[in-house]
Amino acid sequence: MRTPFVGGNWKMNTDRATGAALAGAVAEGTAACDGVEVAVFPPFPYLVAIAEALRGSRVAVGAQDLYPEKSGAFTGEVSAAMLIDCGATAVLTGHSERRHVIGESDDLVNRKTRAALDAGLTCVLCIGETLEQRERGETDAVNERQLRSGLAGVRPEQAARLVIAYEPVWAIGTGRNATPDDAQKAHARARSALASCFSREAAAAMRIIYGGSLKPENAEGLLAQPDVDGGLVGGASLSAADFCALVRTAAKRAGRPVA
Repeated sequence: MRTPFVGGNWKMNTDRATGAALAGAVAEGTAACDGVEVAVFPPFPYLVAIAEALRGSRVAVGAQDLYPEKSGAFTGEVSAAMLIDCGATAVLTGHSERRHVIGESDDLVNRKTRAALDAGLTCVLCIGETLEQRERGETDAVNERQLRSGLAGVRPEQAARLVIAYEPVWAIGTGRNATPDDAQKAHARARSALASCFSREAAAAMRIIYGGSLKPENAEGLLAQPDVDGGLVGGASLSAADFCALVRTAAKRAGRPVA
């Protein structure tokens, strides 16, 4: 049984006070969920404050991005070593907003993924198709391309620190929702591609989480799917009550329900 992973991506939200309060509430609300790996991904300026608020809890701190170089003249960028120094143990790469809003290429996503893994961080590599790509029947091709390009050069022994997040861009903030069957099909195809990238055993052990507007109302069906191993949560992660409810649903899926 793969241990579910539930991450809260706060995006460009919160301030130091509200972030610390949210982190504390998440730590308290998930303290009994020992069957789930939980992480929050606050904005860069608040990493130290959130890490301090979560000290001694079971909730990990992650960053929303990193730059692949170790140091140098890269104004405005943040290295893996800096993230670790701030208390982060995980990082997102390839998030749809980095790809489609900021304009990151597959090559840059790959460099970031390898830098994160080389530094010892858990890397949550995001993949997913846009509405236009889905309507053209390109879902599987896009996801496999992003997966293979993102993992190029990743060593087999690093696979244990990889989490894959499938985030259908067309289901994020649009009012359209992926069905549990949509998610299962995409996750199963991703796991098949992972087997060819690494091995069948490594693919079977790897967590593939869902990241398309996951919320308490739709979580039970999505997280019940055999290849859906948790979630990358956006808007709902800004509510401690909603986020903790999602963690409890993931714990139930893992056979460890929490009252």
